[in-house]
Amino acid sequence: MSETVPVETPTSALDAVLLKSVEMPSGTRTVCGYDFEGAFDFQQMLDAMLTSGFQATEFGRAVDEVNKMLKWRLSDEPCGPDDCDEEKDPAFRATVRCKIFLGFTSNLISSGVREQLRFMMKHKMIDVLVTTAGGVEEDFIKCLAPTYLGEWSLRGKELRTQGLNRIGNLLVPNDNYCKFEDWIMPILDAMLLEQNEKGTRWTPSRMIKRLGLEIRDETSVYHWCAVHDIPVYCPAITDGSIGDMLYFHSFKNPGLVVDLVEDIRAMNDEARLVGRPRKTGMLLLGGGVAKHHINNANLMRNGADFSISINTAQEFDGSDSGARPDEAVSWGKIRPEANPVKIYADATILFPLLLAQTFKPNFEPRT
Repeated sequence: MSETVPVETPTSALDAVLLKSVEMPSGTRTVCGYDFEGAFDFQQMLDAMLTSGFQATEFGRAVDEVNKMLKWRLSDEPCGPDDCDEEKDPAFRATVRCKIFLGFTSNLISSGVREQLRFMMKHKMIDVLVTTAGGVEEDFIKCLAPTYLGEWSLRGKELRTQGLNRIGNLLVPNDNYCKFEDWIMPILDAMLLEQNEKGTRWTPSRMIKRLGLEIRDETSVYHWCAVHDIPVYCPAITDGSIGDMLYFHSFKNPGLVVDLVEDIRAMNDEARLVGRPRKTGMLLLGGGVAKHHINNANLMRNGADFSISINTAQEFDGSDSGARPDEAVSWGKIRPEANPVKIYADATILFPLLLAQTFKPNFEPRT
């Protein structure tokens, strides 16, 4: 057997594999997750997400950003030369908060996130709400009849013969929509009468407030929006069961008009009239119309100051739902100096945790 002769390691390989690193900046966080050794501490586990990496770190960043948004007051900013006497008053400045826009997709009302949204509206934690038609009607429908847990694997063909509608792993009996029709049709009749006799101009936001007043049910998100006069905008009001009801009503008792143009002016002014250095913040659950409607309103003031998104959409297809926040910066919908966060996650998991780390412990009740 021949003797093995040592050969010098190729310099090019050594240089490639053992490339010298730069020194990490002072204060750079190191990766460290929660250690389950010893007594369990739920709060410490949530806090440890910030240094766990991946989407856990994005969750931790979102917690920090929401808490900054909640903490901000006009008194944090210097007085400007154009401030009126009231705006120069330190006591007044300490009362001016960031104006918070919350947008969410309809599936979240179908899910248990509805209860968290209701909590926020009941305690006046949000200034402006934006959703889709399903996000409105499913709240009222749940006041009339329950939504049930099902399975993702249930076959559509069989469910259709049983009159059961599937939303992911949730089931909504079609009878629920029949009950919704029985409830809403007399309200639409009354709205048409007010339009004809009193000259009432109905918009989606006025219609939603009217329905919120009519439901008289404290489990409803929109009951509390109506009670506290929190505006709810829904530019796609016809894209759901409400649209079906408006369609049927146009045959039974034609003439009701719902004005979208008045609402787009009102929605855009919700953001535009928040003059700097006052701030706006966006909390966006899901994508689509609810996400973009809030982003676009904030374009009218050259961008929101805070932005937190939770959705599972990807950017590779160029969709607005999947777009990362930096794309919105390019459009002037988020301020260049902002620190927006997007978490790629299911909001039914992450939003309750976010609420537990932010609004629940840190929101100061409005006087």
